[in-house]
Amino acid sequence: GLSKSPVTRGSDHDSEHEESTMKRILVTGGAGYVGNVLVPTLLDRGYAVTVYDILFYGDETLPKDHPNLTVIEGDIRHTDKLEAAFSGIDVVLHLACISNDPSFELDEQLSTSINYECFEPMVIAAKRAGVRRFVYCSSSSVYGVSDQPDVTEDHPLVPLTLYNKYKGMCEPLLWKHMSDDFECVTIRPATLCGYSPRMRLDLSVNILTNHAFNKGAITVFGGDQLRPNLHIKDMVETYKLMIDAPAAKIVGETFNVGYQNRSIADIATIVKEVVEEQFPEKAPIGISTTPSDDNRSYHINSDKIRRILGFTPTHSIEDAVRDLCFAFRDGALPHSLDDDQFFNVKQMKAIHAA
Repeated sequence: GLSKSPVTRGSDHDSEHEESTMKRILVTGGAGYVGNVLVPTLLDRGYAVTVYDILFYGDETLPKDHPNLTVIEGDIRHTDKLEAAFSGIDVVLHLACISNDPSFELDEQLSTSINYECFEPMVIAAKRAGVRRFVYCSSSSVYGVSDQPDVTEDHPLVPLTLYNKYKGMCEPLLWKHMSDDFECVTIRPATLCGYSPRMRLDLSVNILTNHAFNKGAITVFGGDQLRPNLHIKDMVETYKLMIDAPAAKIVGETFNVGYQNRSIADIATIVKEVVEEQFPEKAPIGISTTPSDDNRSYHINSDKIRRILGFTPTHSIEDAVRDLCFAFRDGALPHSLDDDQFFNVKQMKAIHAA
């Protein structure tokens, strides 16, 4: 196995830090949008990390020269290969999925097989391999449209799309296999935003910022729909918390993780203001509104994770827009309006994902 990474010994409370360096984490889908921020963070904090990913988007952006990183190119539908990768792993963070609704519509069978059919076999394989803790990344979109002022974790799941439906259907399959030596927890994050080395520009805040910066204009579809948002750095902190939290606080629990519930129209205004403030020469950035058939509106309540784990997000939509502005300015996202790699559906079409 991996040898323990060296710890700087200076103070008396290093024993806690040393313990964390022992943990071996496997991240399915670790070469994706979140993985590219998560994996370097975990490595910096002394964990040994294995990324298991089909690499639809490559792995060039991961810190592959790091001695504590292992990258396995693999398909989560290949349970035997996955089970071998689980050997010696303490915590599995399950991020891999065909994300968002348009990708689903592209190839329903691909999405069904990856997001649902292989889920329970993967959980069983993890348990059999001796994994101690399994963290499942569901989605706050499992609630569907809700006019409840606050959607908490016990709100019924009324998913509008197959993507959301399967996310929800996997949750009870996880609980089925939970035991004293197999700790399970589910998180339901809001829509993510912010910069990642493996960038996605098909998420609402990121789309609007891309258009504001590169076109000088934003089109809002609908506008009244409320959406919960979460900065990618807070998503990463949530995973870190799920690795370290005492079992008694998280086992069998489901946690919403969101920060700002905002209407699409409000997000557009925030984007306009931040981009104009960073780049006065781009003002005024126009906002035009057009009708939308996507009426998903929901407002998630994230009090539970604060109450039980003391976690409150600290990065705002404004921070995400600012980070993206700097990335555009520095040339980190060339051809951002038309390069397939920034758009999951286009990339999957381009490489004939199957």
